[in-house]
Amino acid sequence: MTTVAIVGSGFIGRGWAISFARSGHAVRMWDPLPEAAEGARNYIAGVLGDLAANDLLRGQMPDEVLARITIVNELGEAVRDAAHIQENTPEKREIKREIFTRIDAAADPAAVIASSTSALLPSTFTDHLAGRHRCLVVHPINPPYLVPAAEVVPAPWTSPETIDKTRAFLISAGHAPLVMTKELDGFIMNRMQGALLEEAFRLVAGGYASVEDVDVGIREGLALRWSFMGPFETIDLNAPGGVRDYVERYQSIYSNIFPQMRHRVDWAGEVLQTVESERRRRLPQERLLDRQVWRDRRLMALAAHKKKADEEFGK
Repeated sequence: MTTVAIVGSGFIGRGWAISFARSGHAVRMWDPLPEAAEGARNYIAGVLGDLAANDLLRGQMPDEVLARITIVNELGEAVRDAAHIQENTPEKREIKREIFTRIDAAADPAAVIASSTSALLPSTFTDHLAGRHRCLVVHPINPPYLVPAAEVVPAPWTSPETIDKTRAFLISAGHAPLVMTKELDGFIMNRMQGALLEEAFRLVAGGYASVEDVDVGIREGLALRWSFMGPFETIDLNAPGGVRDYVERYQSIYSNIFPQMRHRVDWAGEVLQTVESERRRRLPQERLLDRQVWRDRRLMALAAHKKKADEEFGK
């Protein structure tokens, strides 16, 4: 049984704890606020039953998985002998530089030290470390116990051995790693998501579509294919002769659209009033938490369906 350290017990930290404990690892969870870590464990206990009901615990009982998660009071105790350390502190470079300094000094020399940051390049908070070769970003989509994709982003000095070890570890834990060859702002997923959001805001700001119509176009349209295929496989299957045939047939459509997409709408400008008012009419502020629970249960059902479909039809 491999020991994994979770540093920071917010939404992402507790999500990683579920994922790693479910895959059989001993998880030590540390947070600078002890009550936060204990609250995270209580949250995890409440989620495991739903996961079991959807057959998403690999045939285990919730108590078996929960028993692998231990709250510790000292950072050094959390990372001692851990093979993989997943840091989940706030998105502030100074905080990450300080916590990585402490982790690097206390961790086993062979341990991988990964950050869950969604925005900071690993080179900006690991350059000063003696063990910087074993540091990188492993960025999930929340919640990581339901969404398998995880971005592996090396700094310029991250060793190939660290990248290979991290990729293998994630696969063994049921994840689907996206391994970047070098760091880039936004990584892969936020750049793809950002391109879609930019167009969504443009369409609403220009008065071409409502917020709900844009959402319908994704959830009842493109996302149905995207839930089991990526954009390249989608176009490869959308023309008789495959991807080259698609490009020859349809590139002119997109090249015509592209000039119209080169201006940027300020998300915090006038359009925000439109977006927020439409969303609050459909979902009052006080129902956000309930809807987040609904979202996670839908994701569980989708994960269960995809698992069954993979077994029946193949990936």
